Amino acid sequence: MNEFYEGNRAFASFRVLNGEDNNTEQDQLFRNMAKLFSFVSDRCDDDQVSQYDEALCRLAELVELEARAHVAKLLAPLQRAPGTVVIKLANDDIEVARPLLEFSTVLSDDDLIDIITHRSEAHRLAIAGRSTVPERVGEAIVEHGGAPSVIRLVRNANAEFGKATLEKLVERATQNAEIAADLRNRAEIDWKALRGEIDSVAGKVLESLGEVDGRFDPVVAGKVNAVVYNRIRNRAGFNAQEWKVAYNQVLALHDRKQLDERALTRFARFAYGHHAAASMAVMLRVSPEIVVKWLASQDYAAVTVAMRTLGLEPDLFAGIVAVLPWRDLPTESDRTMVASRFVALDREEAGSIFELWRAHAFRRRQSESPERVAIPA
Repeated sequence: MNEFYEGNRAFASFRVLNGEDNNTEQDQLFRNMAKLFSFVSDRCDDDQVSQYDEALCRLAELVELEARAHVAKLLAPLQRAPGTVVIKLANDDIEVARPLLEFSTVLSDDDLIDIITHRSEAHRLAIAGRSTVPERVGEAIVEHGGAPSVIRLVRNANAEFGKATLEKLVERATQNAEIAADLRNRAEIDWKALRGEIDSVAGKVLESLGEVDGRFDPVVAGKVNAVVYNRIRNRAGFNAQEWKVAYNQVLALHDRKQLDERALTRFARFAYGHHAAASMAVMLRVSPEIVVKWLASQDYAAVTVAMRTLGLEPDLFAGIVAVLPWRDLPTESDRTMVASRFVALDREEAGSIFELWRAHAFRRRQSESPERVAIPA
């Protein structure tokens, strides 16, 4: 009797997934599945996450807004969440998308920029209030956003501004006293230094900015140049929290089958070193701790073999090596040496070396440090 009951329940679930049942069952299954995932997300392997992802995406097409909003709230705080359904709900109506846009660390900068570009001002407003707003994301808000999202961005103490973003903000401040006043309160921006870097048109706007609000004096607004600060920060080496976020965002890309050479190219171009390192771990199917050890020990040989195994072009490899969060920044001679070894190493040979290492590592306890990979001179 129990087997008959279980069979009927499984069949009912199948009918729900295919839209062959009533809305109440679809709604309940959607909520229950998301709740179950929230309990076990830290213990799911990639295949299990993929199964949840597929089922939740199909159900999201069948249920009402209230159920989608409920599930979005469940997924928003998770460090590991199914990538496809997260991006689907983040692009949904703002009532659904808001918690993901404000809190989800699974959404990458590229995901957020795409939403900023193509969705509503309400979506941009939610993104502008995130606990951290990276430079590229902030620039997209200033480019596409209305006054509410831009004002919220400027008031966000954890928003990062590059030179191009500041130029646009200065121009907008001449038309909006609130933006001008809030810019004045950004103590980390060295307006005096910036005055010498921005173009002549923006420079004239900067000089007139005081006319918008008589109290606004950009010259004495701060002592730290934000552009220089961000440049130093990007070269600061490995950061455990950034690694955790990057790894989960890379897994979400993998869920959506978008972890490819194009993604690696973006990571190299925008100096997303932690993302590039995490991509190496996911694409090679090795423990993330192993890649972290390679970086900590400056193991150029292991990284060279691993990257050659993936079949990357020399230019992309050089770009990735330059931005990886090594313990110490590679010297010019280090980069030259690694690049020459990469070119000299045949991909098939690299694959053989890597598989030998993998087999050896598997026989040893996984918690032990992997041996350094030797590359023929």
